[in-house]
Amino acid sequence: MAPADDIPYAAVPRASTGGRVRFSDELHDSDAADVEDNVLFDQHTDVLEVTDNDTLYYGVSLGTRRRMRKGRWFWITVVALVIVSVVGVFWLYFDGISWMQRSKKRNVILMISDGFGPASETMARNYVQQIQGLPVDYQSPLDEILVGSSRTRSSDSLVTDSAAGATAFSCGIKSYNGAIGLSSNQSPCGTVLEAAKLQRNMKTGLVATSRITHATPGAFSAHVTHRDMEDLIAEYQIGNYSLGPVVDLMFGGGRCHFEPNTHANSSCRADARNLIGEAQERGFRVLGTRKEFDALNAESAGKQLPILGTFAASHMDYEIDRDEHEQPSLAEMSQKALDILDQATQHSNAGFFLMIEGSRIDMAAHTNDPAAHVREIIAYWEAISVVRKYIDSHPDTVMISVSDHETGGFSVAKQLGPEYPEYRWNPQALKAAKHSIEYISSQLLSTRASEDSGERYQLVRDTVFPKWMGIADATHEEILQVAQETNSVSLRQLLSTAISDRAELGWATHGHSAVDVNLYAYGQDAKLLRGNHENTDIGDFIVQALGLDLQSITNLIRNDRVVQNTQTVKDTWLGRRDLDAPEHYPHTH
Repeated sequence: MAPADDIPYAAVPRASTGGRVRFSDELHDSDAADVEDNVLFDQHTDVLEVTDNDTLYYGVSLGTRRRMRKGRWFWITVVALVIVSVVGVFWLYFDGISWMQRSKKRNVILMISDGFGPASETMARNYVQQIQGLPVDYQSPLDEILVGSSRTRSSDSLVTDSAAGATAFSCGIKSYNGAIGLSSNQSPCGTVLEAAKLQRNMKTGLVATSRITHATPGAFSAHVTHRDMEDLIAEYQIGNYSLGPVVDLMFGGGRCHFEPNTHANSSCRADARNLIGEAQERGFRVLGTRKEFDALNAESAGKQLPILGTFAASHMDYEIDRDEHEQPSLAEMSQKALDILDQATQHSNAGFFLMIEGSRIDMAAHTNDPAAHVREIIAYWEAISVVRKYIDSHPDTVMISVSDHETGGFSVAKQLGPEYPEYRWNPQALKAAKHSIEYISSQLLSTRASEDSGERYQLVRDTVFPKWMGIADATHEEILQVAQETNSVSLRQLLSTAISDRAELGWATHGHSAVDVNLYAYGQDAKLLRGNHENTDIGDFIVQALGLDLQSITNLIRNDRVVQNTQTVKDTWLGRRDLDAPEHYPHTH
């Protein structure tokens, strides 16, 4: 039988050659192998010449093998997809979320109302509603965004201080009272500000009405064993440590810790280092006056970071005392900071982290000064409104507002005698006050040496009570006690009692209390903060929102200096130095 040329799988009979099979070289791997059917001719032939060499080599036809290869690749693809899917799920769970967070632009604004407890919010709301004649259902800018509460204890006390409270926010850990950016074993801990700068290339800012070197801003930008080491905190803030400059914008008071002690009238440093000059050498634009602040253009300033603006030698003035031509308000500094940081990140996938502190809410409560306290709260509300307006037009932003602790053991009630008290308090008693107790006592103590007792009595009777405190019914005994008192703390207590009794507002302490504080949030993912939280949860929330790794920052700074070489100024009691320091009111000392 002749082989059929048109049939590729043809077997041609040949004479037996000892049972061996001969291959046809002409048809090896021929194109004819595309035919799917394998046809054998003359199955009775004892020897075949196999013209389809592939069939003999592999035992199956090439067509069958191709079908097998197609099936094999199908199953390989299926298995690969399953593996990729499983790996993808694990990656998304363990690291993918943080990667996605790092890959998208977000802004985080942390607002801290130092020393501001729930009773203070009630008092301020009552005051505004009564004085302005608003409806009884009036809500403050904070009332509208209340989401929960925060617990405040530190690692070594049920009653925290501002340093440990701020470190809970900045590092997400509990630490001891007095610690600035340190763990409870006095080791530096990486902060959310440092991580935002180094890991996400975000712009960063600190705004405060205290010294910018004070406990709260210090805990985000420095690492020292005690809050009183403000000279060293200032060195950190201009980048004098292993990470270099990490704060792009600073607005507040505290110029005295940046100036050398050779500047006797404005410095509070213990050495001759000129940190203003060092900051300028590191590229900081330095501001010191209201005029310079007003001239700061957001668009150009956003391209000229970092900026250091200190608008007072020590703390900025209380809102009740502030000369608007000399110092910007908290709301104005917040607005300027937002404008600058927004411009600086406008064409970047990285956003900004900004901490804003209403610092002097706390200090007014330390002095038990209700008139200064309520005005600091209202000023903080104005800053809240500024930030909320920004968030409304920037939905990729979240704002958290929380206090580090409550100060004063404040109550919106006071029993004035042994008789059962009337249920009332009097907001009008605060309205007429024109100055803080701090300012008034500073004026009295600075002029005492040149005034005889009669003249001092007249000053208190004719100016201090009726004009500065709005008290028209001061008794002879009250006037005499104030005129004769020479101790600053005792003098402030007399003035506090005079106005607090008339307002019927109570104070339990000149220090802090352990009460939970209100937690407010607005913007992206604000709902995640609903409920009662430990203060460390605030730091954890920021870490998750930005996809930060604080441990890696901690590893970088573990060997940085945490103890100030020069002597620190030790407070007699918390806040005493803040009240008595001569640099705070240089024009009266």
